Amino acid sequence: MIAEDLVLLRDGIARAIAAHGFEVVAEVGDAGALVDEVALQRPDLVITDVRMPPGFTDEGARAARVLRERFPGLAVVVLSHVVEPELALLLASEHPGGFGYLLKDRVMQVDEFIAALRAVAAGGTVVDALVVERGLARRQAPLRVLTERERDVLAALARGRSNLAIAQELFVSERTVDAHLRSIFTKLALPQDADANRRVQAALLWLAGE
Repeated sequence: MIAEDLVLLRDGIARAIAAHGFEVVAEVGDAGALVDEVALQRPDLVITDVRMPPGFTDEGARAARVLRERFPGLAVVVLSHVVEPELALLLASEHPGGFGYLLKDRVMQVDEFIAALRAVAAGGTVVDALVVERGLARRQAPLRVLTERERDVLAALARGRSNLAIAQELFVSERTVDAHLRSIFTKLALPQDADANRRVQAALLWLAGE
């Protein structure tokens, strides 16, 4: 399901994702219609703009929060034309997994956009690289306990990379990446929860700079 008030952009997204095997069950232009249609259609994935009628502030983001609370397991990708690390952190931290926060420019990079949608639909978390970079500039004391290599690993993790992809990017073994992640989780005092949740929490800490 697609929620976007700009008709041309909404139609473009619909055509692009349909061409890659997604079934678009509904297209809406405001947050109220989004909530109503999700309740009616029960889609697996929602793509929504952050700002929509009537106020063009954060209606889409608030609708996303309502939907993720009301329909556990619903995957949501939020699109924005501005970089807002704090909003990305808030939305992702409430219900880890099945969440994406992408800048609208990413829609034009179709292959990357489709890959992000598939990752989120499969339960992953994807945050736009530019949002991550803005978050990096704000990182504070707790992250200073990490070594330079651990920060490299965590930055890649926050960009949505798998352990294998991180290993390839940093020219190390996957076992080395595993060891770095265990050290990161320990140093950041993340609870002994499922690794998937700890990965999300670590990435969000890096993004938020807390």
